[in-house]
Amino acid sequence: MSCKLQITLNGDPHEVAGPLSVADLLTQLAIDSRRVAVEHNLIVLKRDRFATTMVEEGDAVEIVNFVGGGEIEG
Repeated sequence: MSCKLQITLNGDPHEVAGPLSVADLLTQLAIDSRRVAVEHNLIVLKRDRFATTMVEEGDAVEIVNFVGGGEIEG
């Protein structure tokens, strides 16, 4: 059964369909889980916990993208 959950995503209110895991949330947001770090309720998650950590009503999730590139001046 699906319901709507109100969470805080990167500091802003966000509504998602739940229940869902952190991995499901990343999929819903079209985010590649290999390129991000995730903090769930102030705990930085190891990648292998994304599928088993459940997002619940009122949770706070911070997602940080890794960005490559740039130029070294020399």
